[in-house]
Amino acid sequence: MKKAVWIVAIASLAVALAGGGYWMGAQKVAGEHATSTGSNAGAIGEKNERKVKYYRNPMGLPDTSPTPKKDPMGMDYVPVYEGESESIPASDVPGQVNISTDKVQKLGVRTEPVSLKRIDRIVRAVGRIEPDERRIFAISPKFEGYVERLYVNATGQPVGRGQPLFEVYSPELVSAQREYAIAAQGVQSLKESGDESQTSMKRLAEASLTRLKNWDISEDQIKSLAASGETRRTMTFRSPVGGIVTEKKALQGMRFMPGEELYQVADLSSIWIIADVFEQDIGLVKPGSKASIKINAYQDKVFSGAVTYVYPTLKVETRTIPVRIELANPGNLLKPGMFAQVEIPVPAKGAVVTVPNSAVIDSGTRRIVLVQINEGRFEPRPVKLGSRSENYTEIIEGIKAGEQVVIAANFLIDAESNLKAALNGLGQATKSTAPEANKTVHQAEGVIDGLDAKAGLIKISHGPVESLKWPAMTMDFKLANSGLLKGLTPNSHVVVDLVERQPGDFVITGIKLKAAAPSPGAPASSANPHAGH
Repeated sequence: MKKAVWIVAIASLAVALAGGGYWMGAQKVAGEHATSTGSNAGAIGEKNERKVKYYRNPMGLPDTSPTPKKDPMGMDYVPVYEGESESIPASDVPGQVNISTDKVQKLGVRTEPVSLKRIDRIVRAVGRIEPDERRIFAISPKFEGYVERLYVNATGQPVGRGQPLFEVYSPELVSAQREYAIAAQGVQSLKESGDESQTSMKRLAEASLTRLKNWDISEDQIKSLAASGETRRTMTFRSPVGGIVTEKKALQGMRFMPGEELYQVADLSSIWIIADVFEQDIGLVKPGSKASIKINAYQDKVFSGAVTYVYPTLKVETRTIPVRIELANPGNLLKPGMFAQVEIPVPAKGAVVTVPNSAVIDSGTRRIVLVQINEGRFEPRPVKLGSRSENYTEIIEGIKAGEQVVIAANFLIDAESNLKAALNGLGQATKSTAPEANKTVHQAEGVIDGLDAKAGLIKISHGPVESLKWPAMTMDFKLANSGLLKGLTPNSHVVVDLVERQPGDFVITGIKLKAAAPSPGAPASSANPHAGH
């Protein structure tokens, strides 16, 4: 019995020892696991809790911020963490700019390959309708007389060829008729006389007839006079041409002198359009070129004509050259004095390197095209332009066929100042590409009187500039980069770098803040001698 009790006690002790060992082992493993887990968690937390040193400008401009913000184009500033390179990565290649793929999509940048196309140009001009000068006639009697009766008594009245205009009484005309009638009768009565008398009478009759013809008496009137032998008191003047009476000076009962204009009649069956072509386009317009004309009064009609003459003079006020276009005018739809919109197509000579018009950015001083080097990388490329059509522009120099150019980047066009800032920011890394490179830099000190960021202007009262032999004065300057205005306010004391981009055109390429003038009692050495200029 005692032996059995001892066996049970020993077994219980063994079980207890085994359980205690298992518990201690489990606690050790759990502790090691907890230690390992805590270590890993600490490492992960340390990795996720990297500190942001600052935020840099996404376009590579030398601008940083301690807090997140957006640039003027709406792009987020890029965080720079501790341990990362503090350099601002604009691009691996000088003169290029990097934009991330998502930013490219967000900004709506689209590209198109440079291609070879025919540039069919259209020269546009504004013209006015005028009568054909060769179809304008003046009615001017060649003798003295009186207007007895008017048959056409209103300006603008249409008349036909041979239509009576007015009746005249003239003592000279009556006398000439009598001379001719007497001479004609004498010729008839001397038929049987000698040759000498008959010849003399014929000469007198012919002279009287010539005198009447020289006075524009019609053939029918002369024949009637010769047949009847009666002298008429008045004679009827008829229109020598069909057209419109454009001027009427004749009044019933008025006296007129030889050569005095009584009527002006214009034949408007064919008219001229005098179009004013701009100086830069005149080399494309040649006599014989076809032209299409639109008139505001007839929006649904297009009239066709041809260039017949390019005038040899230029209008200095408008820098245009008149070009004459002739066209038919059936129904007299086209009235003298109407304005006309003229288009003269100019066929292309052959295929040339072209880009869409939207790809060209013209700042006035230079023309550039943004070329996509690869995904997200762009290069502003100066180009030389040629002909321009409705949708495409010829590129004479700067790019070649097959290159990708940006055709839709509205933020670059609409925010011109931001574009200049970006390009000049690139130019800081590669000054040889800037238009001010290799030019003399002059320095001036002064006080800012006014700022105009939108126009890119700054007004400075500066002191004397020895290198330019300028006295102290107040001037307005253009800025090469609107980003130069950052941190500046009116009354700031500055030192500026000036470059003469063109003769007489000085541009500020750099601005540095200078300590303001000291308050009274401060050392004179720290005062700004140019303050208040």
